[in-house]
Amino acid sequence: MRQSLIGNVKTVVAITGASGIIYGIRLLEELEGEKALIITETAKRILEAETSYSVSDVESLADAVYHEDELFAPVASGSYRFQAMVICPCSESTLAKVSQGIADNLVTRAAAVCLKERRKLIIVPRETPLSAIMLRNSLRLTEDGACILPASPGFYPKPQSVKELVDFLVGKILDQLDQPHELFRRWGD
Repeated sequence: MRQSLIGNVKTVVAITGASGIIYGIRLLEELEGEKALIITETAKRILEAETSYSVSDVESLADAVYHEDELFAPVASGSYRFQAMVICPCSESTLAKVSQGIADNLVTRAAAVCLKERRKLIIVPRETPLSAIMLRNSLRLTEDGACILPASPGFYPKPQSVKELVDFLVGKILDQLDQPHELFRRWGD
């Protein structure tokens, strides 16, 4: 665990075991302010399979890094102040646990804190197709105040690369966090 030198963590970023890990990495690169990272063991394995980044490369993008089993980490408590949490990418297993109130690791516990404290929780599932169970879990979380932001890039900006597709989605996350950016051309621009 690397503790932050700055007072409070503004955003918790969790990277779970779903394909599309580059979305979480680009988010960490673009996100302003103080960042805490939780990267699961399965995500570390997917990182090796999908990218040329190392775990230490990704961890260096955060101000504080926690292991998924660190249930005594500050972000596990509602009394610890942070503004938002983004689970990107979010595995369907993690989404299901959060929707059912199962807080058995630091990712699901921090998400539960967001919901109970009425903080912004953005969940970026990366799965297709979706079963009725997955849709019901997403609906439950939306009704409970989370933002479900599927990893669905837009094509109206006429992307020319995978990076531009990724940046579109990261820009949509930053929009939800009210962070200005120029990652994609907006509709009508």
